[in-house]
Amino acid sequence: MQIGGLSLFSALTDKMRWHQARQGVLAENVANADTPNYVERDLKAFSFGEEMTSSAKFTVSTTSPTHIAISSGGESRYGTESSPFEVTPSGNGVNLEDEMMKVASNEMDYQAVTALYTRSLRLLKVALGKA
Repeated sequence: MQIGGLSLFSALTDKMRWHQARQGVLAENVANADTPNYVERDLKAFSFGEEMTSSAKFTVSTTSPTHIAISSGGESRYGTESSPFEVTPSGNGVNLEDEMMKVASNEMDYQAVTALYTRSLRLLKVALGKA
């Protein structure tokens, strides 16, 4: 069995992928801050419980270098939600300050998950006598 197959590491990997997908959605919000009628979006919150109970997990990959890669596949997997609190006269619902706070929070959470993953891996290596 590979270490990546353990449920803890699988859940942490999925959490890191969720943060990567969320970063893409938040970047789209910032990029469209001046686009008329654009409504801000965010990913639904990640739940370890749901992730552990889901049985069907599919990944999309390219089988040839000439294939086109899917850039933001995380959106469809995790689902997006929108709830603009303020809307400008042009119909835009993006608040740059809020989006930048979400980006910073997402980055800190991603760093925490990667640190937990790394430390858990190091702990397993010590337990196996490999470190």
